[in-house]
Amino acid sequence: MKYFLSIDYGGTNTKAIIFDENGNEIGVSSFHTMRKEVKPDYREVDLKETSEAIYDSIKKVLKKSNLTGRDISAVACVGHGKGLYVLDKNHNEFMNGILSTDGRAGELANKFENKIKKIWNKTRQHVFGVQNPVLLRWLKENEPKAYNNIGAILSAKDYVRFKLTGKVNQEYGDASGNHWINFEKGAYDDEILEFFEIPEMKEALPPLVDYNEIVGGVTKEVAEITGLLEGTPVVGGLFDIDACAIGSGVLDSSTFSVIAGTWNINTYPSKTPASYESGQMNSYFPNRDFLVEESSPTSAGNLDIILNMLMSEEMSSLKETESIYIGLEAFLKDTTASYSKVIFLPFLYGSNTRTEAPSCFLGLTATTTKLEMVRSVYEGIVFSHKQHLDKLEKNLGKRPDVIRISGGGTNSKQWCQIFSDILNIPVETLEGSELGGLGGAIASYQAIEKTSLEDTIKKMVRIKDRYEPVEEEHKKYIKKYEVYQEILKSMDTTFHSLKKLNEEL
Repeated sequence: MKYFLSIDYGGTNTKAIIFDENGNEIGVSSFHTMRKEVKPDYREVDLKETSEAIYDSIKKVLKKSNLTGRDISAVACVGHGKGLYVLDKNHNEFMNGILSTDGRAGELANKFENKIKKIWNKTRQHVFGVQNPVLLRWLKENEPKAYNNIGAILSAKDYVRFKLTGKVNQEYGDASGNHWINFEKGAYDDEILEFFEIPEMKEALPPLVDYNEIVGGVTKEVAEITGLLEGTPVVGGLFDIDACAIGSGVLDSSTFSVIAGTWNINTYPSKTPASYESGQMNSYFPNRDFLVEESSPTSAGNLDIILNMLMSEEMSSLKETESIYIGLEAFLKDTTASYSKVIFLPFLYGSNTRTEAPSCFLGLTATTTKLEMVRSVYEGIVFSHKQHLDKLEKNLGKRPDVIRISGGGTNSKQWCQIFSDILNIPVETLEGSELGGLGGAIASYQAIEKTSLEDTIKKMVRIKDRYEPVEEEHKKYIKKYEVYQEILKSMDTTFHSLKKLNEEL
């Protein structure tokens, strides 16, 4: 039996997961990604702390799984897209990593988005404030000393792979989703650098590698710390949206991949890219098709924060072995779409309408309970997913046959049912809870066994549960969703004024 280790570096949690060659999860060790909000909207991680925690997780998952480093056939790194991880000219860390929920460069992104048509046919990307080039341009303007010290530009998972192997590379999928790739050439392009006014960064862009290409081996130093065997192959790895799609068995547009995690990510593979007018993003899928994406930071990460705000007393009284989510699961099962009269906008990290739109509860009264508010959070997050999915369906010209869902949201069966009821589409979950990590294991298996993506998915991916929409619930939710949409449209000017007030205060 062969075993594969995946390091899944997410914006909320980071995990080391071991899978066998049949796609079974053997063991998991995780920790909360150590986010630091050094200033409002500046969301960063200390790279030394992060790499040490990852090494510790590798050591722990080997022990949990009753395996040694000799049992691991290959390692793959999976990570959140966008954000920024840089090294200096000598390939040493010198500044914090920037997470994909960072908000410092939003206004700068708007400036570039207003003229993106100039290079659209090359990059097929709209502009976000957390893409590499925008953050680099922000550093050039605001922290020139740090900017001038940059010697290598990496994504999150490229940084983790660098820590394991000492090799500096970018993987195609992440690079294409980070506004680096000219799709006409399948390579970096000087015109992209010129567009973002950072031409001097050309030398800092590392060589590109494929997701299932063996890039290097585990170094002696890392082997001594983690228990892995020196020289264990490490593959290119995957942008997390690609990893979750292939870990969910999504290979064509008949099935959509939905990730309910820190980000609200909704994708389908396509032979043709989405148009500029659609507002959608395109990146390379592992088979070199396009992955068409609708996304925003409006998903399950909102639930974590609201629970800490509303239920901190209840959570602090729980025993170490207990979880607030067990009680919430029973609560969701015992209530329906009629229970909560509150509408929640899940915009704590940013919106999917206008950047000015804040998160808020609407419909509170003196009799509103905390549980009504919590249920509205579950519902509001799905409403935000529905906005994205409706746009994907419109662009594709048809509805998907089924939704395959991954991310933290899949830990709740009742939430999966809410997804199905609101979307009015069957929802499927997959065996195992770490589908991004499974995507990494698929890449590792391909690298070692030289198999096709399709055959490897057949071998390693299995459906677990299927949720069918309940018509009566759907009718109630759609009434709520119509109000949700009306709020967003009617409050547009007010949200803009509120943002201006906040800046003045």
